[in-house]
Amino acid sequence: MVNYRGLVHLLALFVFALSLMTGENSVGASRILEETLPEVPELPKPELPHLPDIPSLPKPELPSLPKVELPPLPELPKPELPTIPKPELPEVPELPHLPDFPKPTLPFVAKDMPAAATNP
Repeated sequence: MVNYRGLVHLLALFVFALSLMTGENSVGASRILEETLPEVPELPKPELPHLPDIPSLPKPELPSLPKVELPPLPELPKPELPTIPKPELPEVPELPHLPDFPKPTLPFVAKDMPAAATNP
């Protein structure tokens, strides 16, 4: 069988070391928050030399294109749809007359009756 005692001891030592390290982090973090940074003097802003003015160029103009006249479109005859005759539907026979059946009624149960009397 394989012996895991050394691995268990190593794991316990690792957990113990991690638990000791977590306490140091919280103390160090609070020290960082309490410290103030030294003031840094502001540097003067650099001034850029004045750039010479560039003369503006005239916008190029495109020559106008001549208008092209298209010949008129020939008139096409409108298509005529053929007429389809309506089929005659057969006559539906009349349904036989059914007698009126009485509607079922529910038995009347009084509200004053105890619950044990209504259950069988």
